Amino acid sequence: MKAFTTLTSRVAPLLRDDVDTDQIIPAKYLKVTDRSGLAEGLFAGWRADPAFVLHQPPTEDARVLLAGRNFGCGSSREHAPWALLAAGFRCVVARSFADIFRGNALRNGLLTVALAEPDHARLSAEVEADPWRVVSVDLEAQRIRWGAAEASFEVDPFSRTCLLEGLDPIGYLLSHAGAIDAFEERRVDATA
Repeated sequence: MKAFTTLTSRVAPLLRDDVDTDQIIPAKYLKVTDRSGLAEGLFAGWRADPAFVLHQPPTEDARVLLAGRNFGCGSSREHAPWALLAAGFRCVVARSFADIFRGNALRNGLLTVALAEPDHARLSAEVEADPWRVVSVDLEAQRIRWGAAEASFEVDPFSRTCLLEGLDPIGYLLSHAGAIDAFEERRVDATA
């Protein structure tokens, strides 16, 4: 997994509430067990519309998606964050996230930033006023900046550590293999 420290990018504003995992990646694209081909299915139901936000020039290379409340609700499919990552997104900023989506996203290297209502409203208004708006997301400081404005966000300490180090949960455990082996040796010696 690629480490996440800071990200500076334009923003793709998908300012809708309750975007569910079926809208993120429809079921017909779930025939794979890896990430190949998932970018093409991202928001497939909406991408048929030429006016859809991801077809607009300012968002073509955006790595930050700005959504509304309860992003990622619905089923627990891990394919939803996979599709976002495959399409190049590294961060989703929203008012709130469904718990299962947030967990799947963080375990796969997709940062989820939940902003307080006033900060989310201010960022949304600025992105709507200036579609070329750039944001900078600093995971270490847990701050997001745009123009002269900034806001704080929180990521649970374990997920933050894994993202900063570029590790999934298994990789995190393996990075402590020496300490685990030493503990097991001491435990075996103590019971002998």
